[in-house]
Amino acid sequence: MGGLIFIIILIVILAFTVFKPKNPVITVDSVTLADLKFYLDTTKFQVLFNVSLDVDLSIKNSNKVGFKYADSAAELNYRGLKVGEVPIPAGKISADKTAPMNLTVTVMADRFISDSNFFADVSGGELPLETFCEISGKVNILNLFKFHVVSTTSCDIIVFLSNSSVGDQNCNYKYKV
Repeated sequence: MGGLIFIIILIVILAFTVFKPKNPVITVDSVTLADLKFYLDTTKFQVLFNVSLDVDLSIKNSNKVGFKYADSAAELNYRGLKVGEVPIPAGKISADKTAPMNLTVTVMADRFISDSNFFADVSGGELPLETFCEISGKVNILNLFKFHVVSTTSCDIIVFLSNSSVGDQNCNYKYKV
């Protein structure tokens, strides 16, 4: 009987120390220009502008057990205005592993053009963008304890237009268990 109590206490201690749920960290690794179309329709006095960005991001599971997450979405914002959104399909990340993801974001370019700062940013060669991603899922410890985890990442990034690379990246991470 004493051995059983010891094992139960040990499992509870491990569940709340070693196996304590940790924040899955979402990192934007690169942003590259995948497609750029610009067309001026003089008959209708319209400017048609379409941009697609390839966004490589990674989700690091620093938990000692797997992390299973639901369908989510990543947002791309320009000066507070949503200019793109891409779904992130549900999945599972093993313990202490990183899952790379390549997402293609079709940008609502008309929203860029409507911002008075856009042309100044383009002529300066730097485009300030914000990414926002919220992923919710579960951490299952020994099939005894299930924790619901919500990880939120928001990053301010600078895209250098000359070489389509990501420069400065400042991210804030939040999570709830």
